[in-house]
Amino acid sequence: MTPSTTVVLELSLDGPERDHDTRVTFLGQRFRIVRRGTSGDLDAATELVREWAPTARAVALTGIREAQAAGRYAGPADAARRRITREAGSTPVTEGDQLLEVLQEWAVRRVDTELPGHLTNARTVVLGGRNHERTTRILREHTDNIELADPLLRLDLSDRLHANPVVGLAADVLGEVGALPARMVPYALRTRLLSPARQAAHAMARRAARDCDVLVATYAELAGFGLEDLAGKTLITSAIDDHRLAELGDRGVDLVVDITPQPFAVVVEAAVLEALMIASVDGNALTDDDLLDMIVGADLEPRLLHPNGPRRKSRFAFVIHPLSQQYFRNVEPLRTVSRLAPQPVMDLVEKVVAYSPPFTYSHVTGITSPTGAEAEGWLITVGGTPREMMAHDPEFTYRRLLSAAETARKLGAQIMGLGAFTKVVGDAGVTVARQAPLPVTTGNSYSASAALWAAHEALHRLDLVEVGADGVLEGNAMVVGATGAIGSVCARLLAVAGARLWLVSPESAKLLALKALIEREHPGTEVHVATSPDGALPGMDLVVTATSGAGKRVLDITAVKPGCVITDVARPLDLSAEDVAKRPDVLVIESGEIELPGHVRMRDIGLPDGVVYACLAETVVLALEGRYESFTVGRNIEWEKVKEIYRLGLRHGMRLATISGVNGVVTAEDLEQVRALALAARAGTAPSDLAGAVP
Repeated sequence: MTPSTTVVLELSLDGPERDHDTRVTFLGQRFRIVRRGTSGDLDAATELVREWAPTARAVALTGIREAQAAGRYAGPADAARRRITREAGSTPVTEGDQLLEVLQEWAVRRVDTELPGHLTNARTVVLGGRNHERTTRILREHTDNIELADPLLRLDLSDRLHANPVVGLAADVLGEVGALPARMVPYALRTRLLSPARQAAHAMARRAARDCDVLVATYAELAGFGLEDLAGKTLITSAIDDHRLAELGDRGVDLVVDITPQPFAVVVEAAVLEALMIASVDGNALTDDDLLDMIVGADLEPRLLHPNGPRRKSRFAFVIHPLSQQYFRNVEPLRTVSRLAPQPVMDLVEKVVAYSPPFTYSHVTGITSPTGAEAEGWLITVGGTPREMMAHDPEFTYRRLLSAAETARKLGAQIMGLGAFTKVVGDAGVTVARQAPLPVTTGNSYSASAALWAAHEALHRLDLVEVGADGVLEGNAMVVGATGAIGSVCARLLAVAGARLWLVSPESAKLLALKALIEREHPGTEVHVATSPDGALPGMDLVVTATSGAGKRVLDITAVKPGCVITDVARPLDLSAEDVAKRPDVLVIESGEIELPGHVRMRDIGLPDGVVYACLAETVVLALEGRYESFTVGRNIEWEKVKEIYRLGLRHGMRLATISGVNGVVTAEDLEQVRALALAARAGTAPSDLAGAVP
């Protein structure tokens, strides 16, 4: 060893398995780092300090908590610290607390910077105690779903008890602080006093850890809790070597956040890095500026490690509700009641259920995008049928949706979607999105896109109008309610498909503006305008109804061409079941459903396995993309968002799976029947002359 080499001793109460004697260069200086583990033997540690203190410039004290967790050291931590520090004399002893204050916060902030939203609302379990205090404090900026294994921290006794000076002394007796009253009580007695609370807290933390998204723990704490299945979890820890990283990967960990930078070939603790820094300033106390300069000068930073390759797993929630009393036949314990009870009783049940608190209907798993992103979610049911929602003021439904949002938050969801009638009530999600503890989307952007997607597919499969290989529609299309938010989006989508367009609305000025916009976006597109659909209706191959008529007559279905496809995107629907039944030679579509990517596991929602409504698919797409935002709220649907969600859906493997009408999913047999009836009707009755029908 040359005289210019400075010695730093790492004295560990943990085992000798990771002992080493290594020479490194740090901040331009040469150091010899010597690690010695004593397996909890405090006398042996004291002897080592006596041996090395004369030559070591600084001592890094590590492994006290690890030795306690492994049962190697049964004494109080403070006693070990005081004894080692006393034996070291003038040689400074550090556990790395000053550096850890920076590194713990920095590690969390780096995760949030490089993986935006990853920690948002994450279900988090913190093993250990105050050694993770800074990490926990910064995590609270991103999530309230934090479980603490330490019983005193779990109950927040430190702050609550010490707020009262008299009760604070009692807290000291329990060992919460190292003040004189606490030291007057034997450590063994304090341990026995706290043992039941610790066991209960550990049991609760162990249960929470099974379902959590983020674990905060040293490797020894993790081993002490006996947690084997860590599939899909993020672990915030320290000093992870290649062997431990591989083991964590085998146990399913997605992301390991090592808060301790590792600038050397050998893995070191934060205390060692701080000891090197202290040695660099000749054993003097480190100022904050010293610490910052050395972190920058040594190019130190926490590590984000992916033992199984980079992966993103997001969490969503989606609100569903019964569409009618028929729904009660599928849910226990209402199944038996709904079968036997007379109608007045069922009406009463419907009213009572509307007041019931939200509950989780299904856990949705197995969603995997071709990009590698994954998502899991929960379907949360609120009790009101559309009839009950409409019978109350919007605040009634808002309160239940906000309660569902709180349930979603506790489950760890990062975004929540509104399904069926919940996205129609009141201001269509605006109030709920403003007050909910997580972003909310109605899914209407993807619903509009999927409805036109389904209509285009239906035209292609009916084969009654020319649809080119490039998707261009060689036919006539009408949008009734074209100046509305959904109607204008549908009109612009149809222009992309190349259809000759008829735009219908009583708002003449808005019609003219929309016509000009479409002609500017798609030069050469044939666009007609009218205040009533009646004149041109018989010549249409495709009709989209998107009004807010709420029960008013929108069009005369008996006047449409045989084989016409009508897409009803209005909510409530523009066409009743009675209207649809009048024309079995016409296909009326309410929606297009989306098949999710992966091997999806979910309870029955009335669709084929793995298939969901487009509004739910929008929520899933946003989760897979890591876009935790209120994407679609209110009654105005933005054209750019409709295009964007369609593009993102394709990127994540979404595809049109089914076409639905008033009687549910449209089958191949249904399509064939409509086609046969349409051809027969056309053979018997010549279609109207379109040229003469145009006003």
